[in-house]
Amino acid sequence: MACLSSVSKCGTLIFVVLLALNKCNCKTIPRYIDLLYDPDMDRNVSLLISSKGYPVEDHYVQTKDGFILSMQRIPHGKVNKNTGPKDVVFLQHGLLSASSDWVINFPNQSLGFILADAGYDVWMGNVRGNTYSRRNVNYTPDRKEFWNFSFDEIAERDLPAMIDYILNSTGQKDLFYVGHSQGTTVAFALLSEKPEYNEKIRLFVALAPVATVGYITSAISYLAPFTSEVHFLFKLLGVNEFLPNDELMKLLSEFVCDTRERFICEDIMFLFFGTDLKELNETRMAVYSAHTPAGTSTKSIVHFAQMVNSKKFLKYDYGKKGNQLNYNQPTPPEYDVLKITTPVALIWSLNDKLADPTDVGLLQKKLRSIVSSSCVSFPLFNHGDFVLAVDAPKLVYNEVLGLFQRFS
Repeated sequence: MACLSSVSKCGTLIFVVLLALNKCNCKTIPRYIDLLYDPDMDRNVSLLISSKGYPVEDHYVQTKDGFILSMQRIPHGKVNKNTGPKDVVFLQHGLLSASSDWVINFPNQSLGFILADAGYDVWMGNVRGNTYSRRNVNYTPDRKEFWNFSFDEIAERDLPAMIDYILNSTGQKDLFYVGHSQGTTVAFALLSEKPEYNEKIRLFVALAPVATVGYITSAISYLAPFTSEVHFLFKLLGVNEFLPNDELMKLLSEFVCDTRERFICEDIMFLFFGTDLKELNETRMAVYSAHTPAGTSTKSIVHFAQMVNSKKFLKYDYGKKGNQLNYNQPTPPEYDVLKITTPVALIWSLNDKLADPTDVGLLQKKLRSIVSSSCVSFPLFNHGDFVLAVDAPKLVYNEVLGLFQRFS
């Protein structure tokens, strides 16, 4: 079978095939396709919102280096239609994800809908390179320059652009920030580097907080010992994009994730982040897989793998010569979270494969402005559960609402 479209799609296909061969019971072939179709599989994030009866606005902001970022706004709830000024909440997704994370389940299970119904003005961001932010005024996604970023650039350019746009649009002086996974990483980085943004975030709620990743057990930890080799291979093959939400993934969602072979999709989703099936609505597996992964740069994956090796919260390591050129020193600088003055609330779990409790504990000791740190009571709760679990409202979101009321 010839891979005609791109090396990136070939890489995704190989990845899927390996998972299938590893676990597939060949007696189940041909597949038994369930005749249940969920229209949420084919809806973009705006349609996910409007189809549930909520108002939605699409907004776009351009970064200093030319990326056009998409944001979605739910200005008010389905019942509470107050259009006057209200507290603003900015939700920022994690690695390989998109704004759809916050509205992927039913309204009583999704944080975006819950906050809108509680009377908040809800904004959801999308970082460069994901499904909804694939435009740049200088480069197209088929150019390697488009993908020359890691979370450093997201923290330095994407987050400030989105926060400033939201505050200017609403006339508010500050906002509540909720990040998940990499959404917390970029906020820790931003607040460490640009002190003025500590005044623009009233409270930072970090779900599955990620700063250091020295003790993680996700798939990234297996790449870490071979970081240099993996990076060289990516460059050699011209693979700049990692796990895009392309035609192959959509076909996988339609013809595999909604069948008895859905374990393949589960493996793809859980390989990096983990999710316990007891907390997951498995009937929506095809919907989850249609929206996630949403893509990122291979450089972003390499950056996290570098930090597994260093056990420090460092900027991207370009090697001695590259570091000297970019940072004027032979090693990458470390983000200093001691500089953060924004009130920070950490919510984490014992079974998290990417935000390991040991790493969270090290972060907690360094933060001077921490106002709370709580562990999810369900012991199997994992990294993806913060946005996918059917019990997330009871286990996590009620606490988030309580924190907002405390700081209102």
